Amino acid sequence: MTAPKSALELTRTLMCFNTINPPGEERLCAQHLGTILENAGFSISYHEFADRRASLVARIGGNMDKPPLCFTGHIDTVPLGAMPWSTDPFAGEIGDGKLYGRGSSDMKSGVAAFATAVLQLAPRLQSGPGVVLVITAGEETGCEGAYYLAGLHDVLGQAGAIVVAEPTANYPCVGHKGALWLKAQTRGVTAHGSMPERGVNAVYKAARAICELESYDFNVDRHEVLGLPTLNVGIVRGGLNINSVPDEAEISIDIRTIPELEHEALRARLQGYLGDEVKISPIVDVESVWTDPADNWVQEVFATMGPLLNESLEPRTATFFTDAAALKPAYGGPPTVILGPGEPEMAHKTDEYCIVDRIEQAVEANVNITKQWCKL
Repeated sequence: MTAPKSALELTRTLMCFNTINPPGEERLCAQHLGTILENAGFSISYHEFADRRASLVARIGGNMDKPPLCFTGHIDTVPLGAMPWSTDPFAGEIGDGKLYGRGSSDMKSGVAAFATAVLQLAPRLQSGPGVVLVITAGEETGCEGAYYLAGLHDVLGQAGAIVVAEPTANYPCVGHKGALWLKAQTRGVTAHGSMPERGVNAVYKAARAICELESYDFNVDRHEVLGLPTLNVGIVRGGLNINSVPDEAEISIDIRTIPELEHEALRARLQGYLGDEVKISPIVDVESVWTDPADNWVQEVFATMGPLLNESLEPRTATFFTDAAALKPAYGGPPTVILGPGEPEMAHKTDEYCIVDRIEQAVEANVNITKQWCKL
């Protein structure tokens, strides 16, 4: 298999693979990338956390003096949604300077951009610290692929810095809030709706818990860039029929955290706050990510991106979580930036698109970042 002529061509090819999660089925897409990279001299390994749910780790170069630079991105996408699309979401159609389709922004363009960049540099990467590419399955449903890789012995190797190619319109972000999604259940005793005194209403218990959650105080100071943590009750379910006392209710809670909040401790505090009538269990548990923008490497990235974007850069963070929540701790906490060509506001939307020019801009950025790290 020959290398793609451009990152745009590779993006369009990757979009032809239906990797909607669920079910995901990222194996064929990962193998396509793996074959291209292997032919260019990368060593390749595949790792499945479930049937046909393959992540890919590719590396080239490496020496004892300096760890490699890591690029990471996921190849699963979210479902299409209920609304009809104006274009075929898997065809990679181009119009008005935009590439349309599911995954165009989130985030097959980002994966294609860093893959194309390192393919261009592959012959020169053999003798230096090199790069490692971590291309994951299952990010959209809680970073399953990345956490699986992090739990495997000696699969990820080392990394001295991480570039996460999620959609930021090529603006480098230095972190994101964590996501702690919880299911809170209440139990009662069913009875006939005309005799509610004979039952225990689980919906009333849930309602009391919701009122408590509305006024919950995290009791932490505002983060300098990430701001304050947030809590939102997104789903409430309870009861099976109108003329029965409901004996079960369920609340879904979306908490976005900052580095000062450790999730396990927060969950314990919240359980104590709501009391014994509510049972809390996790749905998604992804910690926050933060790198000091004064870090030397981050400043090098800013210096690279400022002229490309033609603006003076200031510290920003992404609104969404990323695989860095799993990979940064696994690599020992190296500096991390989130930087990819996709449009962040187009992620998960009907008629998703990526601006074509940003894809080649991202290739140039990734080439420059890699050259600086590897002293090419």
